[in-house]
Amino acid sequence: MAKEILGKVPVGISNRHIHLSQQDLETLFGEGYELTVRGDLSQTGQFAAEETVTIEGPKSSIAKVRILGPTRKETQIEVSRTDSFALGLKPPVRDSGLLDDSPGVTVIGPKGKVELDQGVILAQRHIHMNEEDAKRFGVKDKEMVSVRVGGERGVVFENVLVRVRNDFVLEMHIDTDEANAAVLNNGELVEVFRS
Repeated sequence: MAKEILGKVPVGISNRHIHLSQQDLETLFGEGYELTVRGDLSQTGQFAAEETVTIEGPKSSIAKVRILGPTRKETQIEVSRTDSFALGLKPPVRDSGLLDDSPGVTVIGPKGKVELDQGVILAQRHIHMNEEDAKRFGVKDKEMVSVRVGGERGVVFENVLVRVRNDFVLEMHIDTDEANAAVLNNGELVEVFRS
């Protein structure tokens, strides 16, 4: 039985990245350091910084991991499952900010390094939307929906978290593994329907 399409959203593909606390930023780059904006991201106030770091797991390390700003309360690293295999980690699938019982890594910058006890996650696939979008789609904050991708390698993504906040711009975020599996590019439209 066909399910009712609630609407279409553009896709934003999220590469591995790190959000730093101010304290960890200063440990890695020096006291009083401020991030340099490389380019704005689709979500209001968020940006990719010029600065990168190396993250080191038990098995290997990944260099040039982009820092996203502004700084946050806690340092968080978002990787793909492929990255996690390379690092030798088993991070949980989590919504941003839910870091309890997640693995840690060593983060290396030009002026120092930080040993994290936790902070590495596979980001829960999610859709950012403002309250008007949520009303139009008929969904609520923290609701789970499904998303259909058409094309030659069409897939349905289940367990897509809806995140509603008035400064959010409508966009679904998935990681590079998910995008590659579905042959998706940034900005392509996908269909949202109730799970």
